[in-house]
Amino acid sequence: MPPSRCRASRTPRRAGLLADELAKRIHYSRTKIIRLENASGRPDVADVIRILDVLGVPDDRWTYIVRLASDAAKKGWWDAYGESMGRRQRTYADLESGADTIRSYNPTSVPGALQTPEMIAAMIELAKAEGPTDFSPAKMTKARLRRQEELLRPGGPTYDLVLDEVALRRIIVSEEVLAAQIRHLIDTATGAPQLTVRLLPVDIRAPKYPLPTVPFYVYTYPEADESPVTVVDTVTTNVVHTAPEEVERYTRRYHHLSRVALSPDDSLSRLNEIAETLTSQAGARG
Repeated sequence: MPPSRCRASRTPRRAGLLADELAKRIHYSRTKIIRLENASGRPDVADVIRILDVLGVPDDRWTYIVRLASDAAKKGWWDAYGESMGRRQRTYADLESGADTIRSYNPTSVPGALQTPEMIAAMIELAKAEGPTDFSPAKMTKARLRRQEELLRPGGPTYDLVLDEVALRRIIVSEEVLAAQIRHLIDTATGAPQLTVRLLPVDIRAPKYPLPTVPFYVYTYPEADESPVTVVDTVTTNVVHTAPEEVERYTRRYHHLSRVALSPDDSLSRLNEIAETLTSQAGARG
């Protein structure tokens, strides 16, 4: 159970306690309480039990939350990389683990878990241009490729992606790298039945709803007692939403995007056209 999904229904604030007050009662630092409350890392089951006892959580909820904490404390494949794969990528790997469905929209680039090694290298160079990074490039690359294996494994989650055509028309890496990346995406979508790619055309007509301006992901899980999770990818951090009304809002946006995007078959045809154009441009430039 990923830590981002291990949240007690009765947080300190809902129980009438501030983080400072709870920290004093169980002799923990305020920072540690806030990290536990916000699911920033894997929980220690003993810590969770102490907090539940202080909050006076009823027995039935107590048992349920302790079980969640126990599951969340188990290590995943990504733990072998430590922090060197990057905090944000660890969050995604954690949420993808055990997911039943993943629905995403990306207006800026092909999602990291579907990128080729060459595309990953090009994106790393762009990240370095902005300043210091919090990951090891080699381990981050290996982790992204491992994420792709996990996502596309037999029995893995269904992955529905709406990709904005603008992300492929704005050339931020070389034409050769981008063309190869697009062909890889076509091959992957063709060969992996659980992956569906829809392209949102540049000339889309969608006057009734606002189009999102940032990437987001909606995760659902097979267990009946697990709620969906939404992650919004901003410039500096991942914003995780678990409140039902917030998740539902992004779910509606995804459904709207998938309705106005090209069909999967037409999307693959358009992707092939874009790749051919990029290859021609690269040849003319060379």
